[in-house]
Amino acid sequence: MLLLAFDTATPAVTAALHDGRDVLAESTEVDARRHGELLMPAVDRVLREADVKLDAVTGIVVGVGPGPYTGLRVGLVTAAALGDALGVPVHGICTLDGIAYAAGLDEPFVVATDARRKEVYWARYDSPRARATDPAVDRPADIAELVAGLPSVGAGAELYPEVFTELRPGFPVHQSAAALAALAAVKLEEGEGFLPPLPLYLRRPDAQVPAGYKAVLPK
Repeated sequence: MLLLAFDTATPAVTAALHDGRDVLAESTEVDARRHGELLMPAVDRVLREADVKLDAVTGIVVGVGPGPYTGLRVGLVTAAALGDALGVPVHGICTLDGIAYAAGLDEPFVVATDARRKEVYWARYDSPRARATDPAVDRPADIAELVAGLPSVGAGAELYPEVFTELRPGFPVHQSAAALAALAAVKLEEGEGFLPPLPLYLRRPDAQVPAGYKAVLPK
């Protein structure tokens, strides 16, 4: 097993290689505006560090979000292209699940990432591998009662400490491809299923077709 994992659903452009037992290499760079520029160099970097050729990869693991439209599609399109070129499966995993697995808390907790527009993407977990709620996007004030008293991790929780009052400092803020790959390796070993490598947007993209625009072609 040699898994190439990456995620672009958060400001972290992160990639990693995992051999089914250990992380061989990882690269993470936080830049919310340069996913398209940074992802493939990150993939090249981990391949070089691990001294592995791309055609040795046996599976692609990609975070499917939730996340902003532009960043998220960079990772998913890249995963689809690499999977097709290499003839290997592409395994989708919820981005929040990767952060939860990295946190490793052995009690109920919440993962929240920044959804912009003064909202967060979030989910509640019973354990690092057991999500208790579907991923959702909400204004923090609207979920205050649902997350009250629960340990919280992630950049979204950091942004709204008045709601996520039990923020755990030192725990993951953004996605880690190393954790995503490690989670995928466990799921493969135990025969668990994956999500399809399709975007989990939860809301419409910011870009919209303008209504009532004027035609510029002659009649």
